Amino acid sequence: MGVRTVHGIEIDKATGCAAFVTARQDAWHRLGTVTTDTFTAEDAMRLAHLGNWNVHTVPVDCAVLGDDGVTRLRVPDRYATVRTHPFTGRPDVLGIVGNDYHPVQNEAHADLLNTLVDEAGAHFETAGSLHDGRQVFVTMRLPRTLRLGGGDDVDLFIAALNSHDGSSAFRLIVTPTRIVCANTQAAALRNAHSTFAIRHTSGARGHIAEARQALGLTWAWVDAFEAEAQRMIETELRRAEFDSIVADLFPEPTVRTPRRLRHHAGVVGALGALLTAPTMAGIEGTRWAGYQAVTEYLDHHAAVSGGKTRGEDFAADARAVRTVTSPTVNKIKSRAFEALRV
Repeated sequence: MGVRTVHGIEIDKATGCAAFVTARQDAWHRLGTVTTDTFTAEDAMRLAHLGNWNVHTVPVDCAVLGDDGVTRLRVPDRYATVRTHPFTGRPDVLGIVGNDYHPVQNEAHADLLNTLVDEAGAHFETAGSLHDGRQVFVTMRLPRTLRLGGGDDVDLFIAALNSHDGSSAFRLIVTPTRIVCANTQAAALRNAHSTFAIRHTSGARGHIAEARQALGLTWAWVDAFEAEAQRMIETELRRAEFDSIVADLFPEPTVRTPRRLRHHAGVVGALGALLTAPTMAGIEGTRWAGYQAVTEYLDHHAAVSGGKTRGEDFAADARAVRTVTSPTVNKIKSRAFEALRV
């Protein structure tokens, strides 16, 4: 039995089963089990094949060849993180970590997010395993919808992200999605927080309990985002300023080959076209429209590896996974928000 990945999502070669579940056909991407209704955190563990991984650490040895044959030596302070593979049932190495690393099981998502459902009235949307199990995610839709400028609807989600290879902490992130084009926002706001991180240390379980108290910070961020967005809707954006912001966010290539210059010109042209696209109806000419143009480009138009040769469906799925996992994309969105906020 073999396992492959598509856009980072684990797929069992024998059955075609994907380590992903979504409550809607038109969710973040289109792989895995699609349910007809919302699902529980326990359903996410089962349907997305996230349960019973039993992630644990194992000492790392190395083999050294000498005159007397092969000697096995213990590598000090280094451990492999190992899971029970959800498709093969065999031990599976996920990464190498230090001696202070303590795994946070996927079931901790269920424990924490079930509490958030109870407290916030949210419901689950997606869950999945990425990059051969090194990263996992679960997202929830919050009951609150922002209506900006009398008609620009923004849904709110909480995403729980975890890594099992030591690359990142367990994180809770609040992310808004503008309904008209389903583009995911990423805004860095002063004195308000849209993320809560838990390091993989011996106190991780206690910090998960702290995260349950962090919703106050979440709602403060939501209120701040709504206020900032409203001011952006009420403020005009001149094309020359937008072009200047685009030049800063997407600078010309340092190696000025014809191919790279053509690609850069295409990026700038696409962003300019999006500024007056039908998806900007009702907000055209505002600073909010400028921000939406940047996020819509990154979520729906930016090039991805293999996109030209493998088709738009492939590219759309790849962009969706990148939206979930890429710090670079979110950094660009946050910089755009900072440049365009009033």
